[in-house]
Amino acid sequence: MSETDKPLLIKRYASRRLYNTESSDYVTLEDIAGFIRAGREVKIVDLKTGDDLTRQYLLQIVAEHESRGENVLPLDVLTDLVRSYTAQAQSVVPQFLAMSFEMLKDGPKLAEQMTAMNPMMAQMQKMPGFAEMQRQQQAFMENMMAGWKSMPGAAPGAEGESTGEAASDEEDLTAIRRQLAALEAKLSKMGK
Repeated sequence: MSETDKPLLIKRYASRRLYNTESSDYVTLEDIAGFIRAGREVKIVDLKTGDDLTRQYLLQIVAEHESRGENVLPLDVLTDLVRSYTAQAQSVVPQFLAMSFEMLKDGPKLAEQMTAMNPMMAQMQKMPGFAEMQRQQQAFMENMMAGWKSMPGAAPGAEGESTGEAASDEEDLTAIRRQLAALEAKLSKMGK
């Protein structure tokens, strides 16, 4: 296993300073965000207790970006996320979010693979809170796709080519709906 395959170990000292064990220097949250953007996994641990603090620091990075106006998560999604911190919702929400991000990363090929699961949709619609979850997912996916399209190097046609911007947007929305249906089917299977 090469060095870059292993998570980058960051140690937090009692002074709350973060120490990069590979480069033997102190790093900031922005440095850690840069490692992650470059494709590196990180693990942040408390030097004294050994507690894993990775989740706490990643949430802090997200919060700092959101507070600077780099909004990825719409306000209604954040609100619903806060509401999801109940015993009932916690069992479904983490898997739902993980699969949503996997769908974003895998893109269209995942939609094709999942279309076979559409018969499960009728059963999913009977789940309590399904309509709200579907609305949240739709808002999240639309926001993420809009952000992805505006990124440099996005797929051709992503910035609205004059030859088919409306058609492309409609195709994207159709693909998102198919992906959502497939995700809902997977969630239904997981709930059984």
